[in-house]
Amino acid sequence: MRKLDGNFVLLVTLIVVLLTVGGLLSGGTYLSLFNLQSMANQVPELGLLAIGVMLAMCAGNGGIDLSGIAMANLAGVASGLFALHFFPVAEAPVAFTITFILGCAVVGLIGGTLNGLIISRLGITPILCTLGTQMFFTGVTVVLSGGRAVRIGAPGPLYELGNGYVFGIPWSFMLFIVTATILGVVLRYTPYGVKLMMTGANQRAAKFSGFARTRIVTVTYALSGLLAGLSGAIIAARNVNVKWDYGTTYLLIAILIAVMAGVKPDGGYGRVINVVLSAIILQLMSSLLNFIGLSNFVRDLAWGALLLFFLFVNRFTLVEHFADLLSSRRSPHAPKP
Repeated sequence: MRKLDGNFVLLVTLIVVLLTVGGLLSGGTYLSLFNLQSMANQVPELGLLAIGVMLAMCAGNGGIDLSGIAMANLAGVASGLFALHFFPVAEAPVAFTITFILGCAVVGLIGGTLNGLIISRLGITPILCTLGTQMFFTGVTVVLSGGRAVRIGAPGPLYELGNGYVFGIPWSFMLFIVTATILGVVLRYTPYGVKLMMTGANQRAAKFSGFARTRIVTVTYALSGLLAGLSGAIIAARNVNVKWDYGTTYLLIAILIAVMAGVKPDGGYGRVINVVLSAIILQLMSSLLNFIGLSNFVRDLAWGALLLFFLFVNRFTLVEHFADLLSSRRSPHAPKP
């Protein structure tokens, strides 16, 4: 019988608990369609950044992408200025939207590739490299925008992406789920996914396996940058303006989501579905804290405490013991202690 993923079980349990507690405390308002849609609409921008963090962590060598939100802001500002120069929002909303979204993806891909090349070719520690590029991307964004917000406006298709629904589900959440599904399949069933996990799990073994490790690392950070660019597009779609300092707390939250998902900080393991569930949990908790009436300061305290808790849990693999217990209960032939 296949062993249960302890993190998956724990995350699903937390979702059920949060929905139950939220429904009871709010008298059912927490579970209203409007509130569920509102929460789903806020998950994608952070969820995409968290998947990017997961990819970088899976690559090992202390891998982590600290430049995600800075890259997302740069993508939104640079692509917004470019699209506004060629296509007036009111006169060509479709052309503007397509140009803007593609521009965000290209900027993110270029920034991520830059990270990957510096890390893989120059041997710079990932955390130091992405800390440096974070400051670089932020500086470029400030220069391009003059430190002011860039007004994107609300062209029909872009507004629909950030605020519209299909069958009652936000378009942005659908995009997030489709993107996560594609990446999950790639990581699980393609040679790239196998080589990525091997690179993170054992750097020395990967070196002597004969595959192009530098290419794997470069592609990984390029994908992380692409996800940040898509996050920048969704941020712009949900807001009228884009700015260099949007989402200053997003970096900590994206790392928290990845750690909650059970991604190993040392590399070699991570599941996209767990990151999706973890992002949903963070949004459920944030909304629940709002219903209770706690301040943002208390929320930051809760995020920090959660990060420390899940680092402790993952370090001592308590969730795996929990999963083993469930597996033994489900198996009729499990040996008795």
